[in-house]
Amino acid sequence: TTIRGFGELFGSGMITDTEDIKKYGSRIQQESQRLLFLINDIIRLSELDENNEVVTSSVNLMDTARETAEILSEKAKNADVNIIFEGDKNLCCMCNESYIRELFTNLIDNSIKYNKKGGYVKVSVNFRDGKNVITVKDNGIGIPESDTERIFERFFRVDKSRSKATGGTGLGLAIVKHITQLHDAKLEISSEEGKGTEIIVTFKD
Repeated sequence: TTIRGFGELFGSGMITDTEDIKKYGSRIQQESQRLLFLINDIIRLSELDENNEVVTSSVNLMDTARETAEILSEKAKNADVNIIFEGDKNLCCMCNESYIRELFTNLIDNSIKYNKKGGYVKVSVNFRDGKNVITVKDNGIGIPESDTERIFERFFRVDKSRSKATGGTGLGLAIVKHITQLHDAKLEISSEEGKGTEIIVTFKD
């Protein structure tokens, strides 16, 4: 609606001032980017829905986490959020590398978006009780208890205004849920409003 509205204003010649052209042109660019993110996430979910088989290989979880975080490092820097790594740097898991990269991307990206200046995102990979465990914890804005059970639903967003400002589609955690299901892994969340969120993914082996 925003893109269409500003497009009509430009098309009718109503926007002629240089500053207005920059202002509304920037809004069109931002909304186009949000729409692109949304389309890509919907396509990705459709692909995950149709895929019942997962090709696995031995994946170093710490290396994958660090490589993913490197891609998001500029975003973290701009948000004044520090990414910390803990755990076994040699831990490997039989999983689909592409999906695990996507899982790390969505979890870390979410923790950056819904954080506070000077906050942190702590990424841990450990071997506990015979199982590989991924943990992504932050000290951000947290999730109200009433919303915790819905957080993995498609299009559900706790802070809609922040999601819009940061380009959130409400599909990132739904994608994480699908990926864990494809790996027959357990997905848990613990959060407290104003104090942060912790998401744990436990693989069977």
